[in-house]
Amino acid sequence: MSETAVEEHIEEIDGGAETDGEAGTDGGFIEPVPMEEDPEGLFAGDSGTLDAAVRRVLVRLLRGRFLVADRNRAQWKVLLENQQLIESRLHDLFIHLVVDHDRGIAYKRQVRPAELDVPILLKDDPYTRAETLVLVHLRTVFQREQGAGESSARVDVEEVEQTVLTFFDPDDKNLAARQTEIRTAVRRLEKEGLIEEESEGRFRVTPLVEIVLSNERLGELREWLRTQNEQNQQSQQENQENQR
Repeated sequence: MSETAVEEHIEEIDGGAETDGEAGTDGGFIEPVPMEEDPEGLFAGDSGTLDAAVRRVLVRLLRGRFLVADRNRAQWKVLLENQQLIESRLHDLFIHLVVDHDRGIAYKRQVRPAELDVPILLKDDPYTRAETLVLVHLRTVFQREQGAGESSARVDVEEVEQTVLTFFDPDDKNLAARQTEIRTAVRRLEKEGLIEEESEGRFRVTPLVEIVLSNERLGELREWLRTQNEQNQQSQQENQENQR
């Protein structure tokens, strides 16, 4: 084959490929997209599809325990406008989003389906005994004030301390250590947003306490505390009788 014939043959092949690509998709050719038409990422190599504001809300939900409308109005608005999209991203991680519109609170829960083995991303960080006792007191005060028609509930740290100390062993001589334990518990609950300090030593109980401790769970803990107190009293009586 002559050099001219070879060039004509190559032109026929190239021409056929171009024709097939223009005629339809059967040829399997995809038109290249110019780099200037690529979607602009938020950082180098970004392959995400969410807007920056939506990503911030998603991160906030993953990092924090709650998203409260009154404290984060801009992010709350973004959440409501993109709720289905954010839920989808969380579901990919086996996490369920709960949006309480009445209270203006959003929070997440670990999905634990009985029929499916899933990796656990959210680890439970249990409360200490002192934290649980403080939480029960806060929830009780909040429930009492609501029943009285009050819009909010407030407590003093001294009041919390005195109430919680009644559930500790009265023979425990290390009172200072117990007081420190209780005040540390108060600070953790403040950090989680369950209480807000309005002035030194005085706190407002937030509606988050209802989310953390339901009425049913509150009843269970009260019964447990009652049983513990009865056992402690019985033990003290037995000790006194043995000392006689």
